[in-house]
Amino acid sequence: MQLATLCYIKHGGKTLMLHRHEGKWNGLGGKIHLGETPEECVIREVQEESALSIKNPEMRGILTFPAFKDEEDWYVYVFTAHEFSGDLIDSREGTLKWVDDSQLLKLTLWEGDPIFMKCLDDGQFFSGKFVYKNGKLVAHEMRIYKGGEQWR
Repeated sequence: MQLATLCYIKHGGKTLMLHRHEGKWNGLGGKIHLGETPEECVIREVQEESALSIKNPEMRGILTFPAFKDEEDWYVYVFTAHEFSGDLIDSREGTLKWVDDSQLLKLTLWEGDPIFMKCLDDGQFFSGKFVYKNGKLVAHEMRIYKGGEQWR
């Protein structure tokens, strides 16, 4: 089992996206180190990948990817951040770009990403399970929690 984080940094109607070497656009983030909280990890990963220092990351949801990479299950804590400082660097992880929010879902994303990305700005907490086989989404389920109640 692998624990990881994913962060979508929002500013002025745009979201910072990373075009990774696998050919897909994604938020920033990575593997949680031993003893690290998800919040500590997402702050560290954003700093490493972009040189931006985020403040007050907000957890928006949790994603489960069964047998995602090398038959290992991945559990990913998803965050948004609206406060940051610093200047972007050329990332060794891929190409960073501020993308207009209206254009986000037009990017080359993992097939399941548009499903949960719609929940990032609506104040709801979500949990999702996305099953990929050979890089293709074959099944998914989402639960959205609002005001302590579960919505499907």
